[in-house]
Amino acid sequence: MGEIKIGRMTLGACATNCYFLYREGSSDVVLVDPADRGAELYAALKQKGLLVKEILLTHGHFDHIYGAQKMREESGAKIYATVAEKVVCQDAHVNVSANFGRKCTIIPDEWLVDGQELELCGMKIKVIATPGHTIGSCCYYVEEAGFLVSGDTLFESSVGRTDFPTGSMTKLINSIKEKLFVLPDETKVYPGHGNATTIAAEKKFNPFVQ
Repeated sequence: MGEIKIGRMTLGACATNCYFLYREGSSDVVLVDPADRGAELYAALKQKGLLVKEILLTHGHFDHIYGAQKMREESGAKIYATVAEKVVCQDAHVNVSANFGRKCTIIPDEWLVDGQELELCGMKIKVIATPGHTIGSCCYYVEEAGFLVSGDTLFESSVGRTDFPTGSMTKLINSIKEKLFVLPDETKVYPGHGNATTIAAEKKFNPFVQ
């Protein structure tokens, strides 16, 4: 089998990172956080010869789900999120879309739990529940490739905000220290906003978790 690859597109007013995971030599893609303009995103990936087969959500905030419904319609892919994130996905006030004049909700096809191992498009992807940014925030760990898609839990030298509904700074810091900092130091971290980093760099330099 080919090497696992990860690509990124940055979309929407919040400059949200949307990632696509695939095996080299395969056209089947797992898409993480279709941030905006789902139909256009689907077309752009198809033009690259990539077909979206599964959609993973790290959490249900508006800037991460705006493109989800259109992406599902275009691709026929299932949408996955953690069961703890139901209220965020399904309530426009909780996911803050109501505050931005463009209400949006999404009902995932499958609900995930902490520690669940997914096998999607020939890749093993582990669900790591990291409550704090939202009540059901999660990260996706691909051990074979040595990377983590961290959503808005962990950023380069920063962490996700916790002043929106269901957020908790205490829970967020505990999630990072107890669930993410136990991963290998060399693990590459791909966040929901900004640049990639590593677990080692965040242990050493991130001021929020010292």
